[in-house]
Amino acid sequence: MTGQYSHNIDAKGRLFIPAKLREELGEKFHVTIGQDHCLSVYSDESWERLMKKLEDMPYSKIKGLRVMFANTTDCEPDAQGRILIPAALRKYAMLTKEVVITGSFGRVEIWDAQRWNSMQAEALDSGDLEASMEELGM
Repeated sequence: MTGQYSHNIDAKGRLFIPAKLREELGEKFHVTIGQDHCLSVYSDESWERLMKKLEDMPYSKIKGLRVMFANTTDCEPDAQGRILIPAALRKYAMLTKEVVITGSFGRVEIWDAQRWNSMQAEALDSGDLEASMEELGM
């Protein structure tokens, strides 16, 4: 999943998910706590792969994910392509109004626009992006 899209969360906590990403995510997807105070959105298929992977691990290894699972919500976009993001997830990701929705490998991420812009600027200015690309042989 790729791309970057700017949208607003409405007063009821609903967020429009771009059609391109909805196609890739499918009819039902899972929104949860992501790294660096963003939200991660997984397709039903990728969520099932993650669950299968965790199934074979001892509980002592995965118990640190309790809070993530407790704050995961299943979403189906409404007729306008919007999903409802629960207040607890909006608070975690510091989402108020302006957000950026990005494709990130096999998932989508939802960011507060200011946090995304700061992180993106740092990645572009610090050389970290180039270093990661070089490490991957790109």
